[in-house]
Amino acid sequence: MRTRHAAALTVILATVLSACSSGAQPGWTFAPTPPPSPAASGAASAAPSAGASGAPSAAPSGSPAAPGGAAATVLELTASGVAFDKTDLAAPAGVAFQIKFTNNDAGIPHNVAIHKDSPTGAIVWQGEIFSGTDSRTYDVPALPAGTYGFSCVVHPNMTGTLTVK
Repeated sequence: MRTRHAAALTVILATVLSACSSGAQPGWTFAPTPPPSPAASGAASAAPSAGASGAPSAAPSGSPAAPGGAAATVLELTASGVAFDKTDLAAPAGVAFQIKFTNNDAGIPHNVAIHKDSPTGAIVWQGEIFSGTDSRTYDVPALPAGTYGFSCVVHPNMTGTLTVK
């Protein structure tokens, strides 16, 4: 009886070990679900501007910036000395907009993320993390009116307030 249990345990262990060492990748990829938006699709695009490195974005893509293919509002934000140059930004409610983000910190990764209510709230949109010196133009989906926080997810001390009205 003891030999039978040991043999069964050996077969189970061999099966588990072979499955774990097969090198197969899971058939899924984690992508956070964007929160529902009263605007059209609610999907965000954080595609870099032309001439960017082509690195993948941390945000889902797919919604147009605005009718006519270009956002009417472009907010400019710069990271330098591991700090944002502005701590207050404003954008129109219910209209997609862009953030032209410049990272002037050579070799240091930064990005911009928008949070519900404050910089420590739930992330509602996140742009690609990239090292400086470089820049990206992020396409941000329409947001409902309200106060949001923004931050760099790599450096949580880099924060500000985004007012959408």
